[in-house]
Amino acid sequence: MSNTQPNNPLHGITLEQLVTELQQNYGWDGLAARININCFKSDPSIKSSLKFLRRTPWAREQVEQLYISLISKRQA
Repeated sequence: MSNTQPNNPLHGITLEQLVTELQQNYGWDGLAARININCFKSDPSIKSSLKFLRRTPWAREQVEQLYISLISKRQA
């Protein structure tokens, strides 16, 4: 398979992988502190977060930016 988007850090990463990695790195409390959305504050779970983020573009964008920031720090 050729890599058609070599400069896109989100290419090939599912939303579930992204949220899972963020949750493992920051925990639910850490995610809620960084991104003020209820799916990270009130009874958080991967499933409920995915459902919300798939319907809410502005929140998904914030989560994607946090993930990009996380992987940028790892590569530095």
